[in-house]
Amino acid sequence: MKPWARERGFSMVELMATISVVALLAGLSLPGLGRARQAAANARCVSNLRQLGLAAQLYWDEHGGRAFAERRERRGDGWVYWFGWLQDGVEGARAFDASAGALWPYLQGRGVDVCPSLNRASPLFKPKARGAAHGYAYNLLLGPRNGVGVNVHQVGATSSLAVLADAGQVNDFQPPASPERPMLEEFYYFGTNALEATVHFRHGRRAGVVFVDGHVGAELPEPGSEDGRLAPQVLGRLEAAKVRP
Repeated sequence: MKPWARERGFSMVELMATISVVALLAGLSLPGLGRARQAAANARCVSNLRQLGLAAQLYWDEHGGRAFAERRERRGDGWVYWFGWLQDGVEGARAFDASAGALWPYLQGRGVDVCPSLNRASPLFKPKARGAAHGYAYNLLLGPRNGVGVNVHQVGATSSLAVLADAGQVNDFQPPASPERPMLEEFYYFGTNALEATVHFRHGRRAGVVFVDGHVGAELPEPGSEDGRLAPQVLGRLEAAKVRP
């Protein structure tokens, strides 16, 4: 065999140089991939909220403009909330039936109720039911619990009144959460109560919000409303003017 035809492996110097180049390229590309994933999650969340907002508008059209209640009735061993029936019992083990929700007839299935940016795999996430129930919250001032909802056809500023928003709550009072180990959980309503911080600003300190007119905005927390127990998670309130009819 001619000398120039002999097989030749990498020298240690060449191997180290190759590894360095690969590491450099990976370092350059990973931030871009992370931004792309985040952009995709944001777009999915916006799409979810738009579809939920459209379902809400269809509900209003069929009910004379009257908004649905946040919670409307007791059924068996649970309550029927705006998003479905949720059983009483141990956190994380409760049964859930989405088909009992006010918007189910207009959605006819699941898939738009879970925000991809809500990290349920985190060791600090505490589920409410078996599996995911809902990742968005409803404006309690539009449809009070066990009460009569606002007539949205009589609302003036439909472009600035929030209907649904990215949501969550810091829980430190139900196992496995504790005051020493607060956890993030799903939450299902928001309002103007100064003690509540149930809007989850999980998209770069912004929360996706769908308004009465159907458009989706990216909102910042009301100054001074943030719950700092689970930093860097940002939970707080929307500006009162965007919540109060």
